[in-house]
Amino acid sequence: MSDNATENSNYQAIVERLSFAAINEQRRSRRWKIFFTILVFLYLTPFLLLTLEMSDIHVLDKDKLSTGKHAAVVKLEGVIATAEEASAESVIEGLKAAFKDKDTAGVILTINSPGGSPVQSAYIYDEMVRLQEKNPGIPLHVVITDMAASGGYFVASAAKNIYVNKSSIVGSIGVRMDSFGFVGLIEKLGIERRLLTAGEHKGLLDPFQPENLEQKAHLKNMLAEVHQHFKQAVIDGRKGRLKTEEDLFTGLIWTGEHAIKLGLADGYGSVQSIAKNEFDTDEVKDFTTEEKLFDRLITKISVAVAKQVSLLANKNINLF
Repeated sequence: MSDNATENSNYQAIVERLSFAAINEQRRSRRWKIFFTILVFLYLTPFLLLTLEMSDIHVLDKDKLSTGKHAAVVKLEGVIATAEEASAESVIEGLKAAFKDKDTAGVILTINSPGGSPVQSAYIYDEMVRLQEKNPGIPLHVVITDMAASGGYFVASAAKNIYVNKSSIVGSIGVRMDSFGFVGLIEKLGIERRLLTAGEHKGLLDPFQPENLEQKAHLKNMLAEVHQHFKQAVIDGRKGRLKTEEDLFTGLIWTGEHAIKLGLADGYGSVQSIAKNEFDTDEVKDFTTEEKLFDRLITKISVAVAKQVSLLANKNINLF
């Protein structure tokens, strides 16, 4: 009986050792698989990025090769802001290239934007005016697709003509600044706000301090100034085509159909129809500036960090 028990115990010990050995072997095998997977990934990633970069360059260069008279298209899509695809730097670069091409019969800026930075919008507006003055033989038209609101319309108003779809959203000519107040919340939580500044109003818009009426009045005056810049740009750009100024600068939006009646737009049109009817060509070339993959990745990370900082500060003025 004792011998049987000893044998069973030895057998169980052997089985356990074999099981642990098998498990350890599986773990070692899994570690090596993970190691080699990471190694292959690190080895292939640079080549993949380089291939995509070269692919981007090839596509862009091929797309911009002129095959004769054409309508040059530049796309403005998304929020108009620094480090975004619709930044002034990016849009202006595309416009300059479009005007520079010897076979460009006319330029079409397509806009699908809710607005953004008044400064970035003004940069694009001013460059559009300059390019048209420098190249009087090359007309610049805007085609609004889904939306040209606020800063998007600011930019559009610099064009010779603005074309829309019946259902396009147009307008929102106004300025806003967003802020929050957490005074009651921190009081309930028993938190004491300690802020040291040099300068009476350096703590402007601090969400943890009670609203200051003097500062509020100052900010409203500042917003009114920016609004006036916006209004004047639209009036100058539309050159007497606004049917009325009543309600146009209150921040309201309209459909493309109603925008034509108000003089905010000149007619219906798409890229293809404007190329054919205004420039007498079916050929369309895209001059939109596109970031390379690696640059785009770095930019997105930088923008994400900047946005978080901006949300904490919450002091942005926007044409939204």
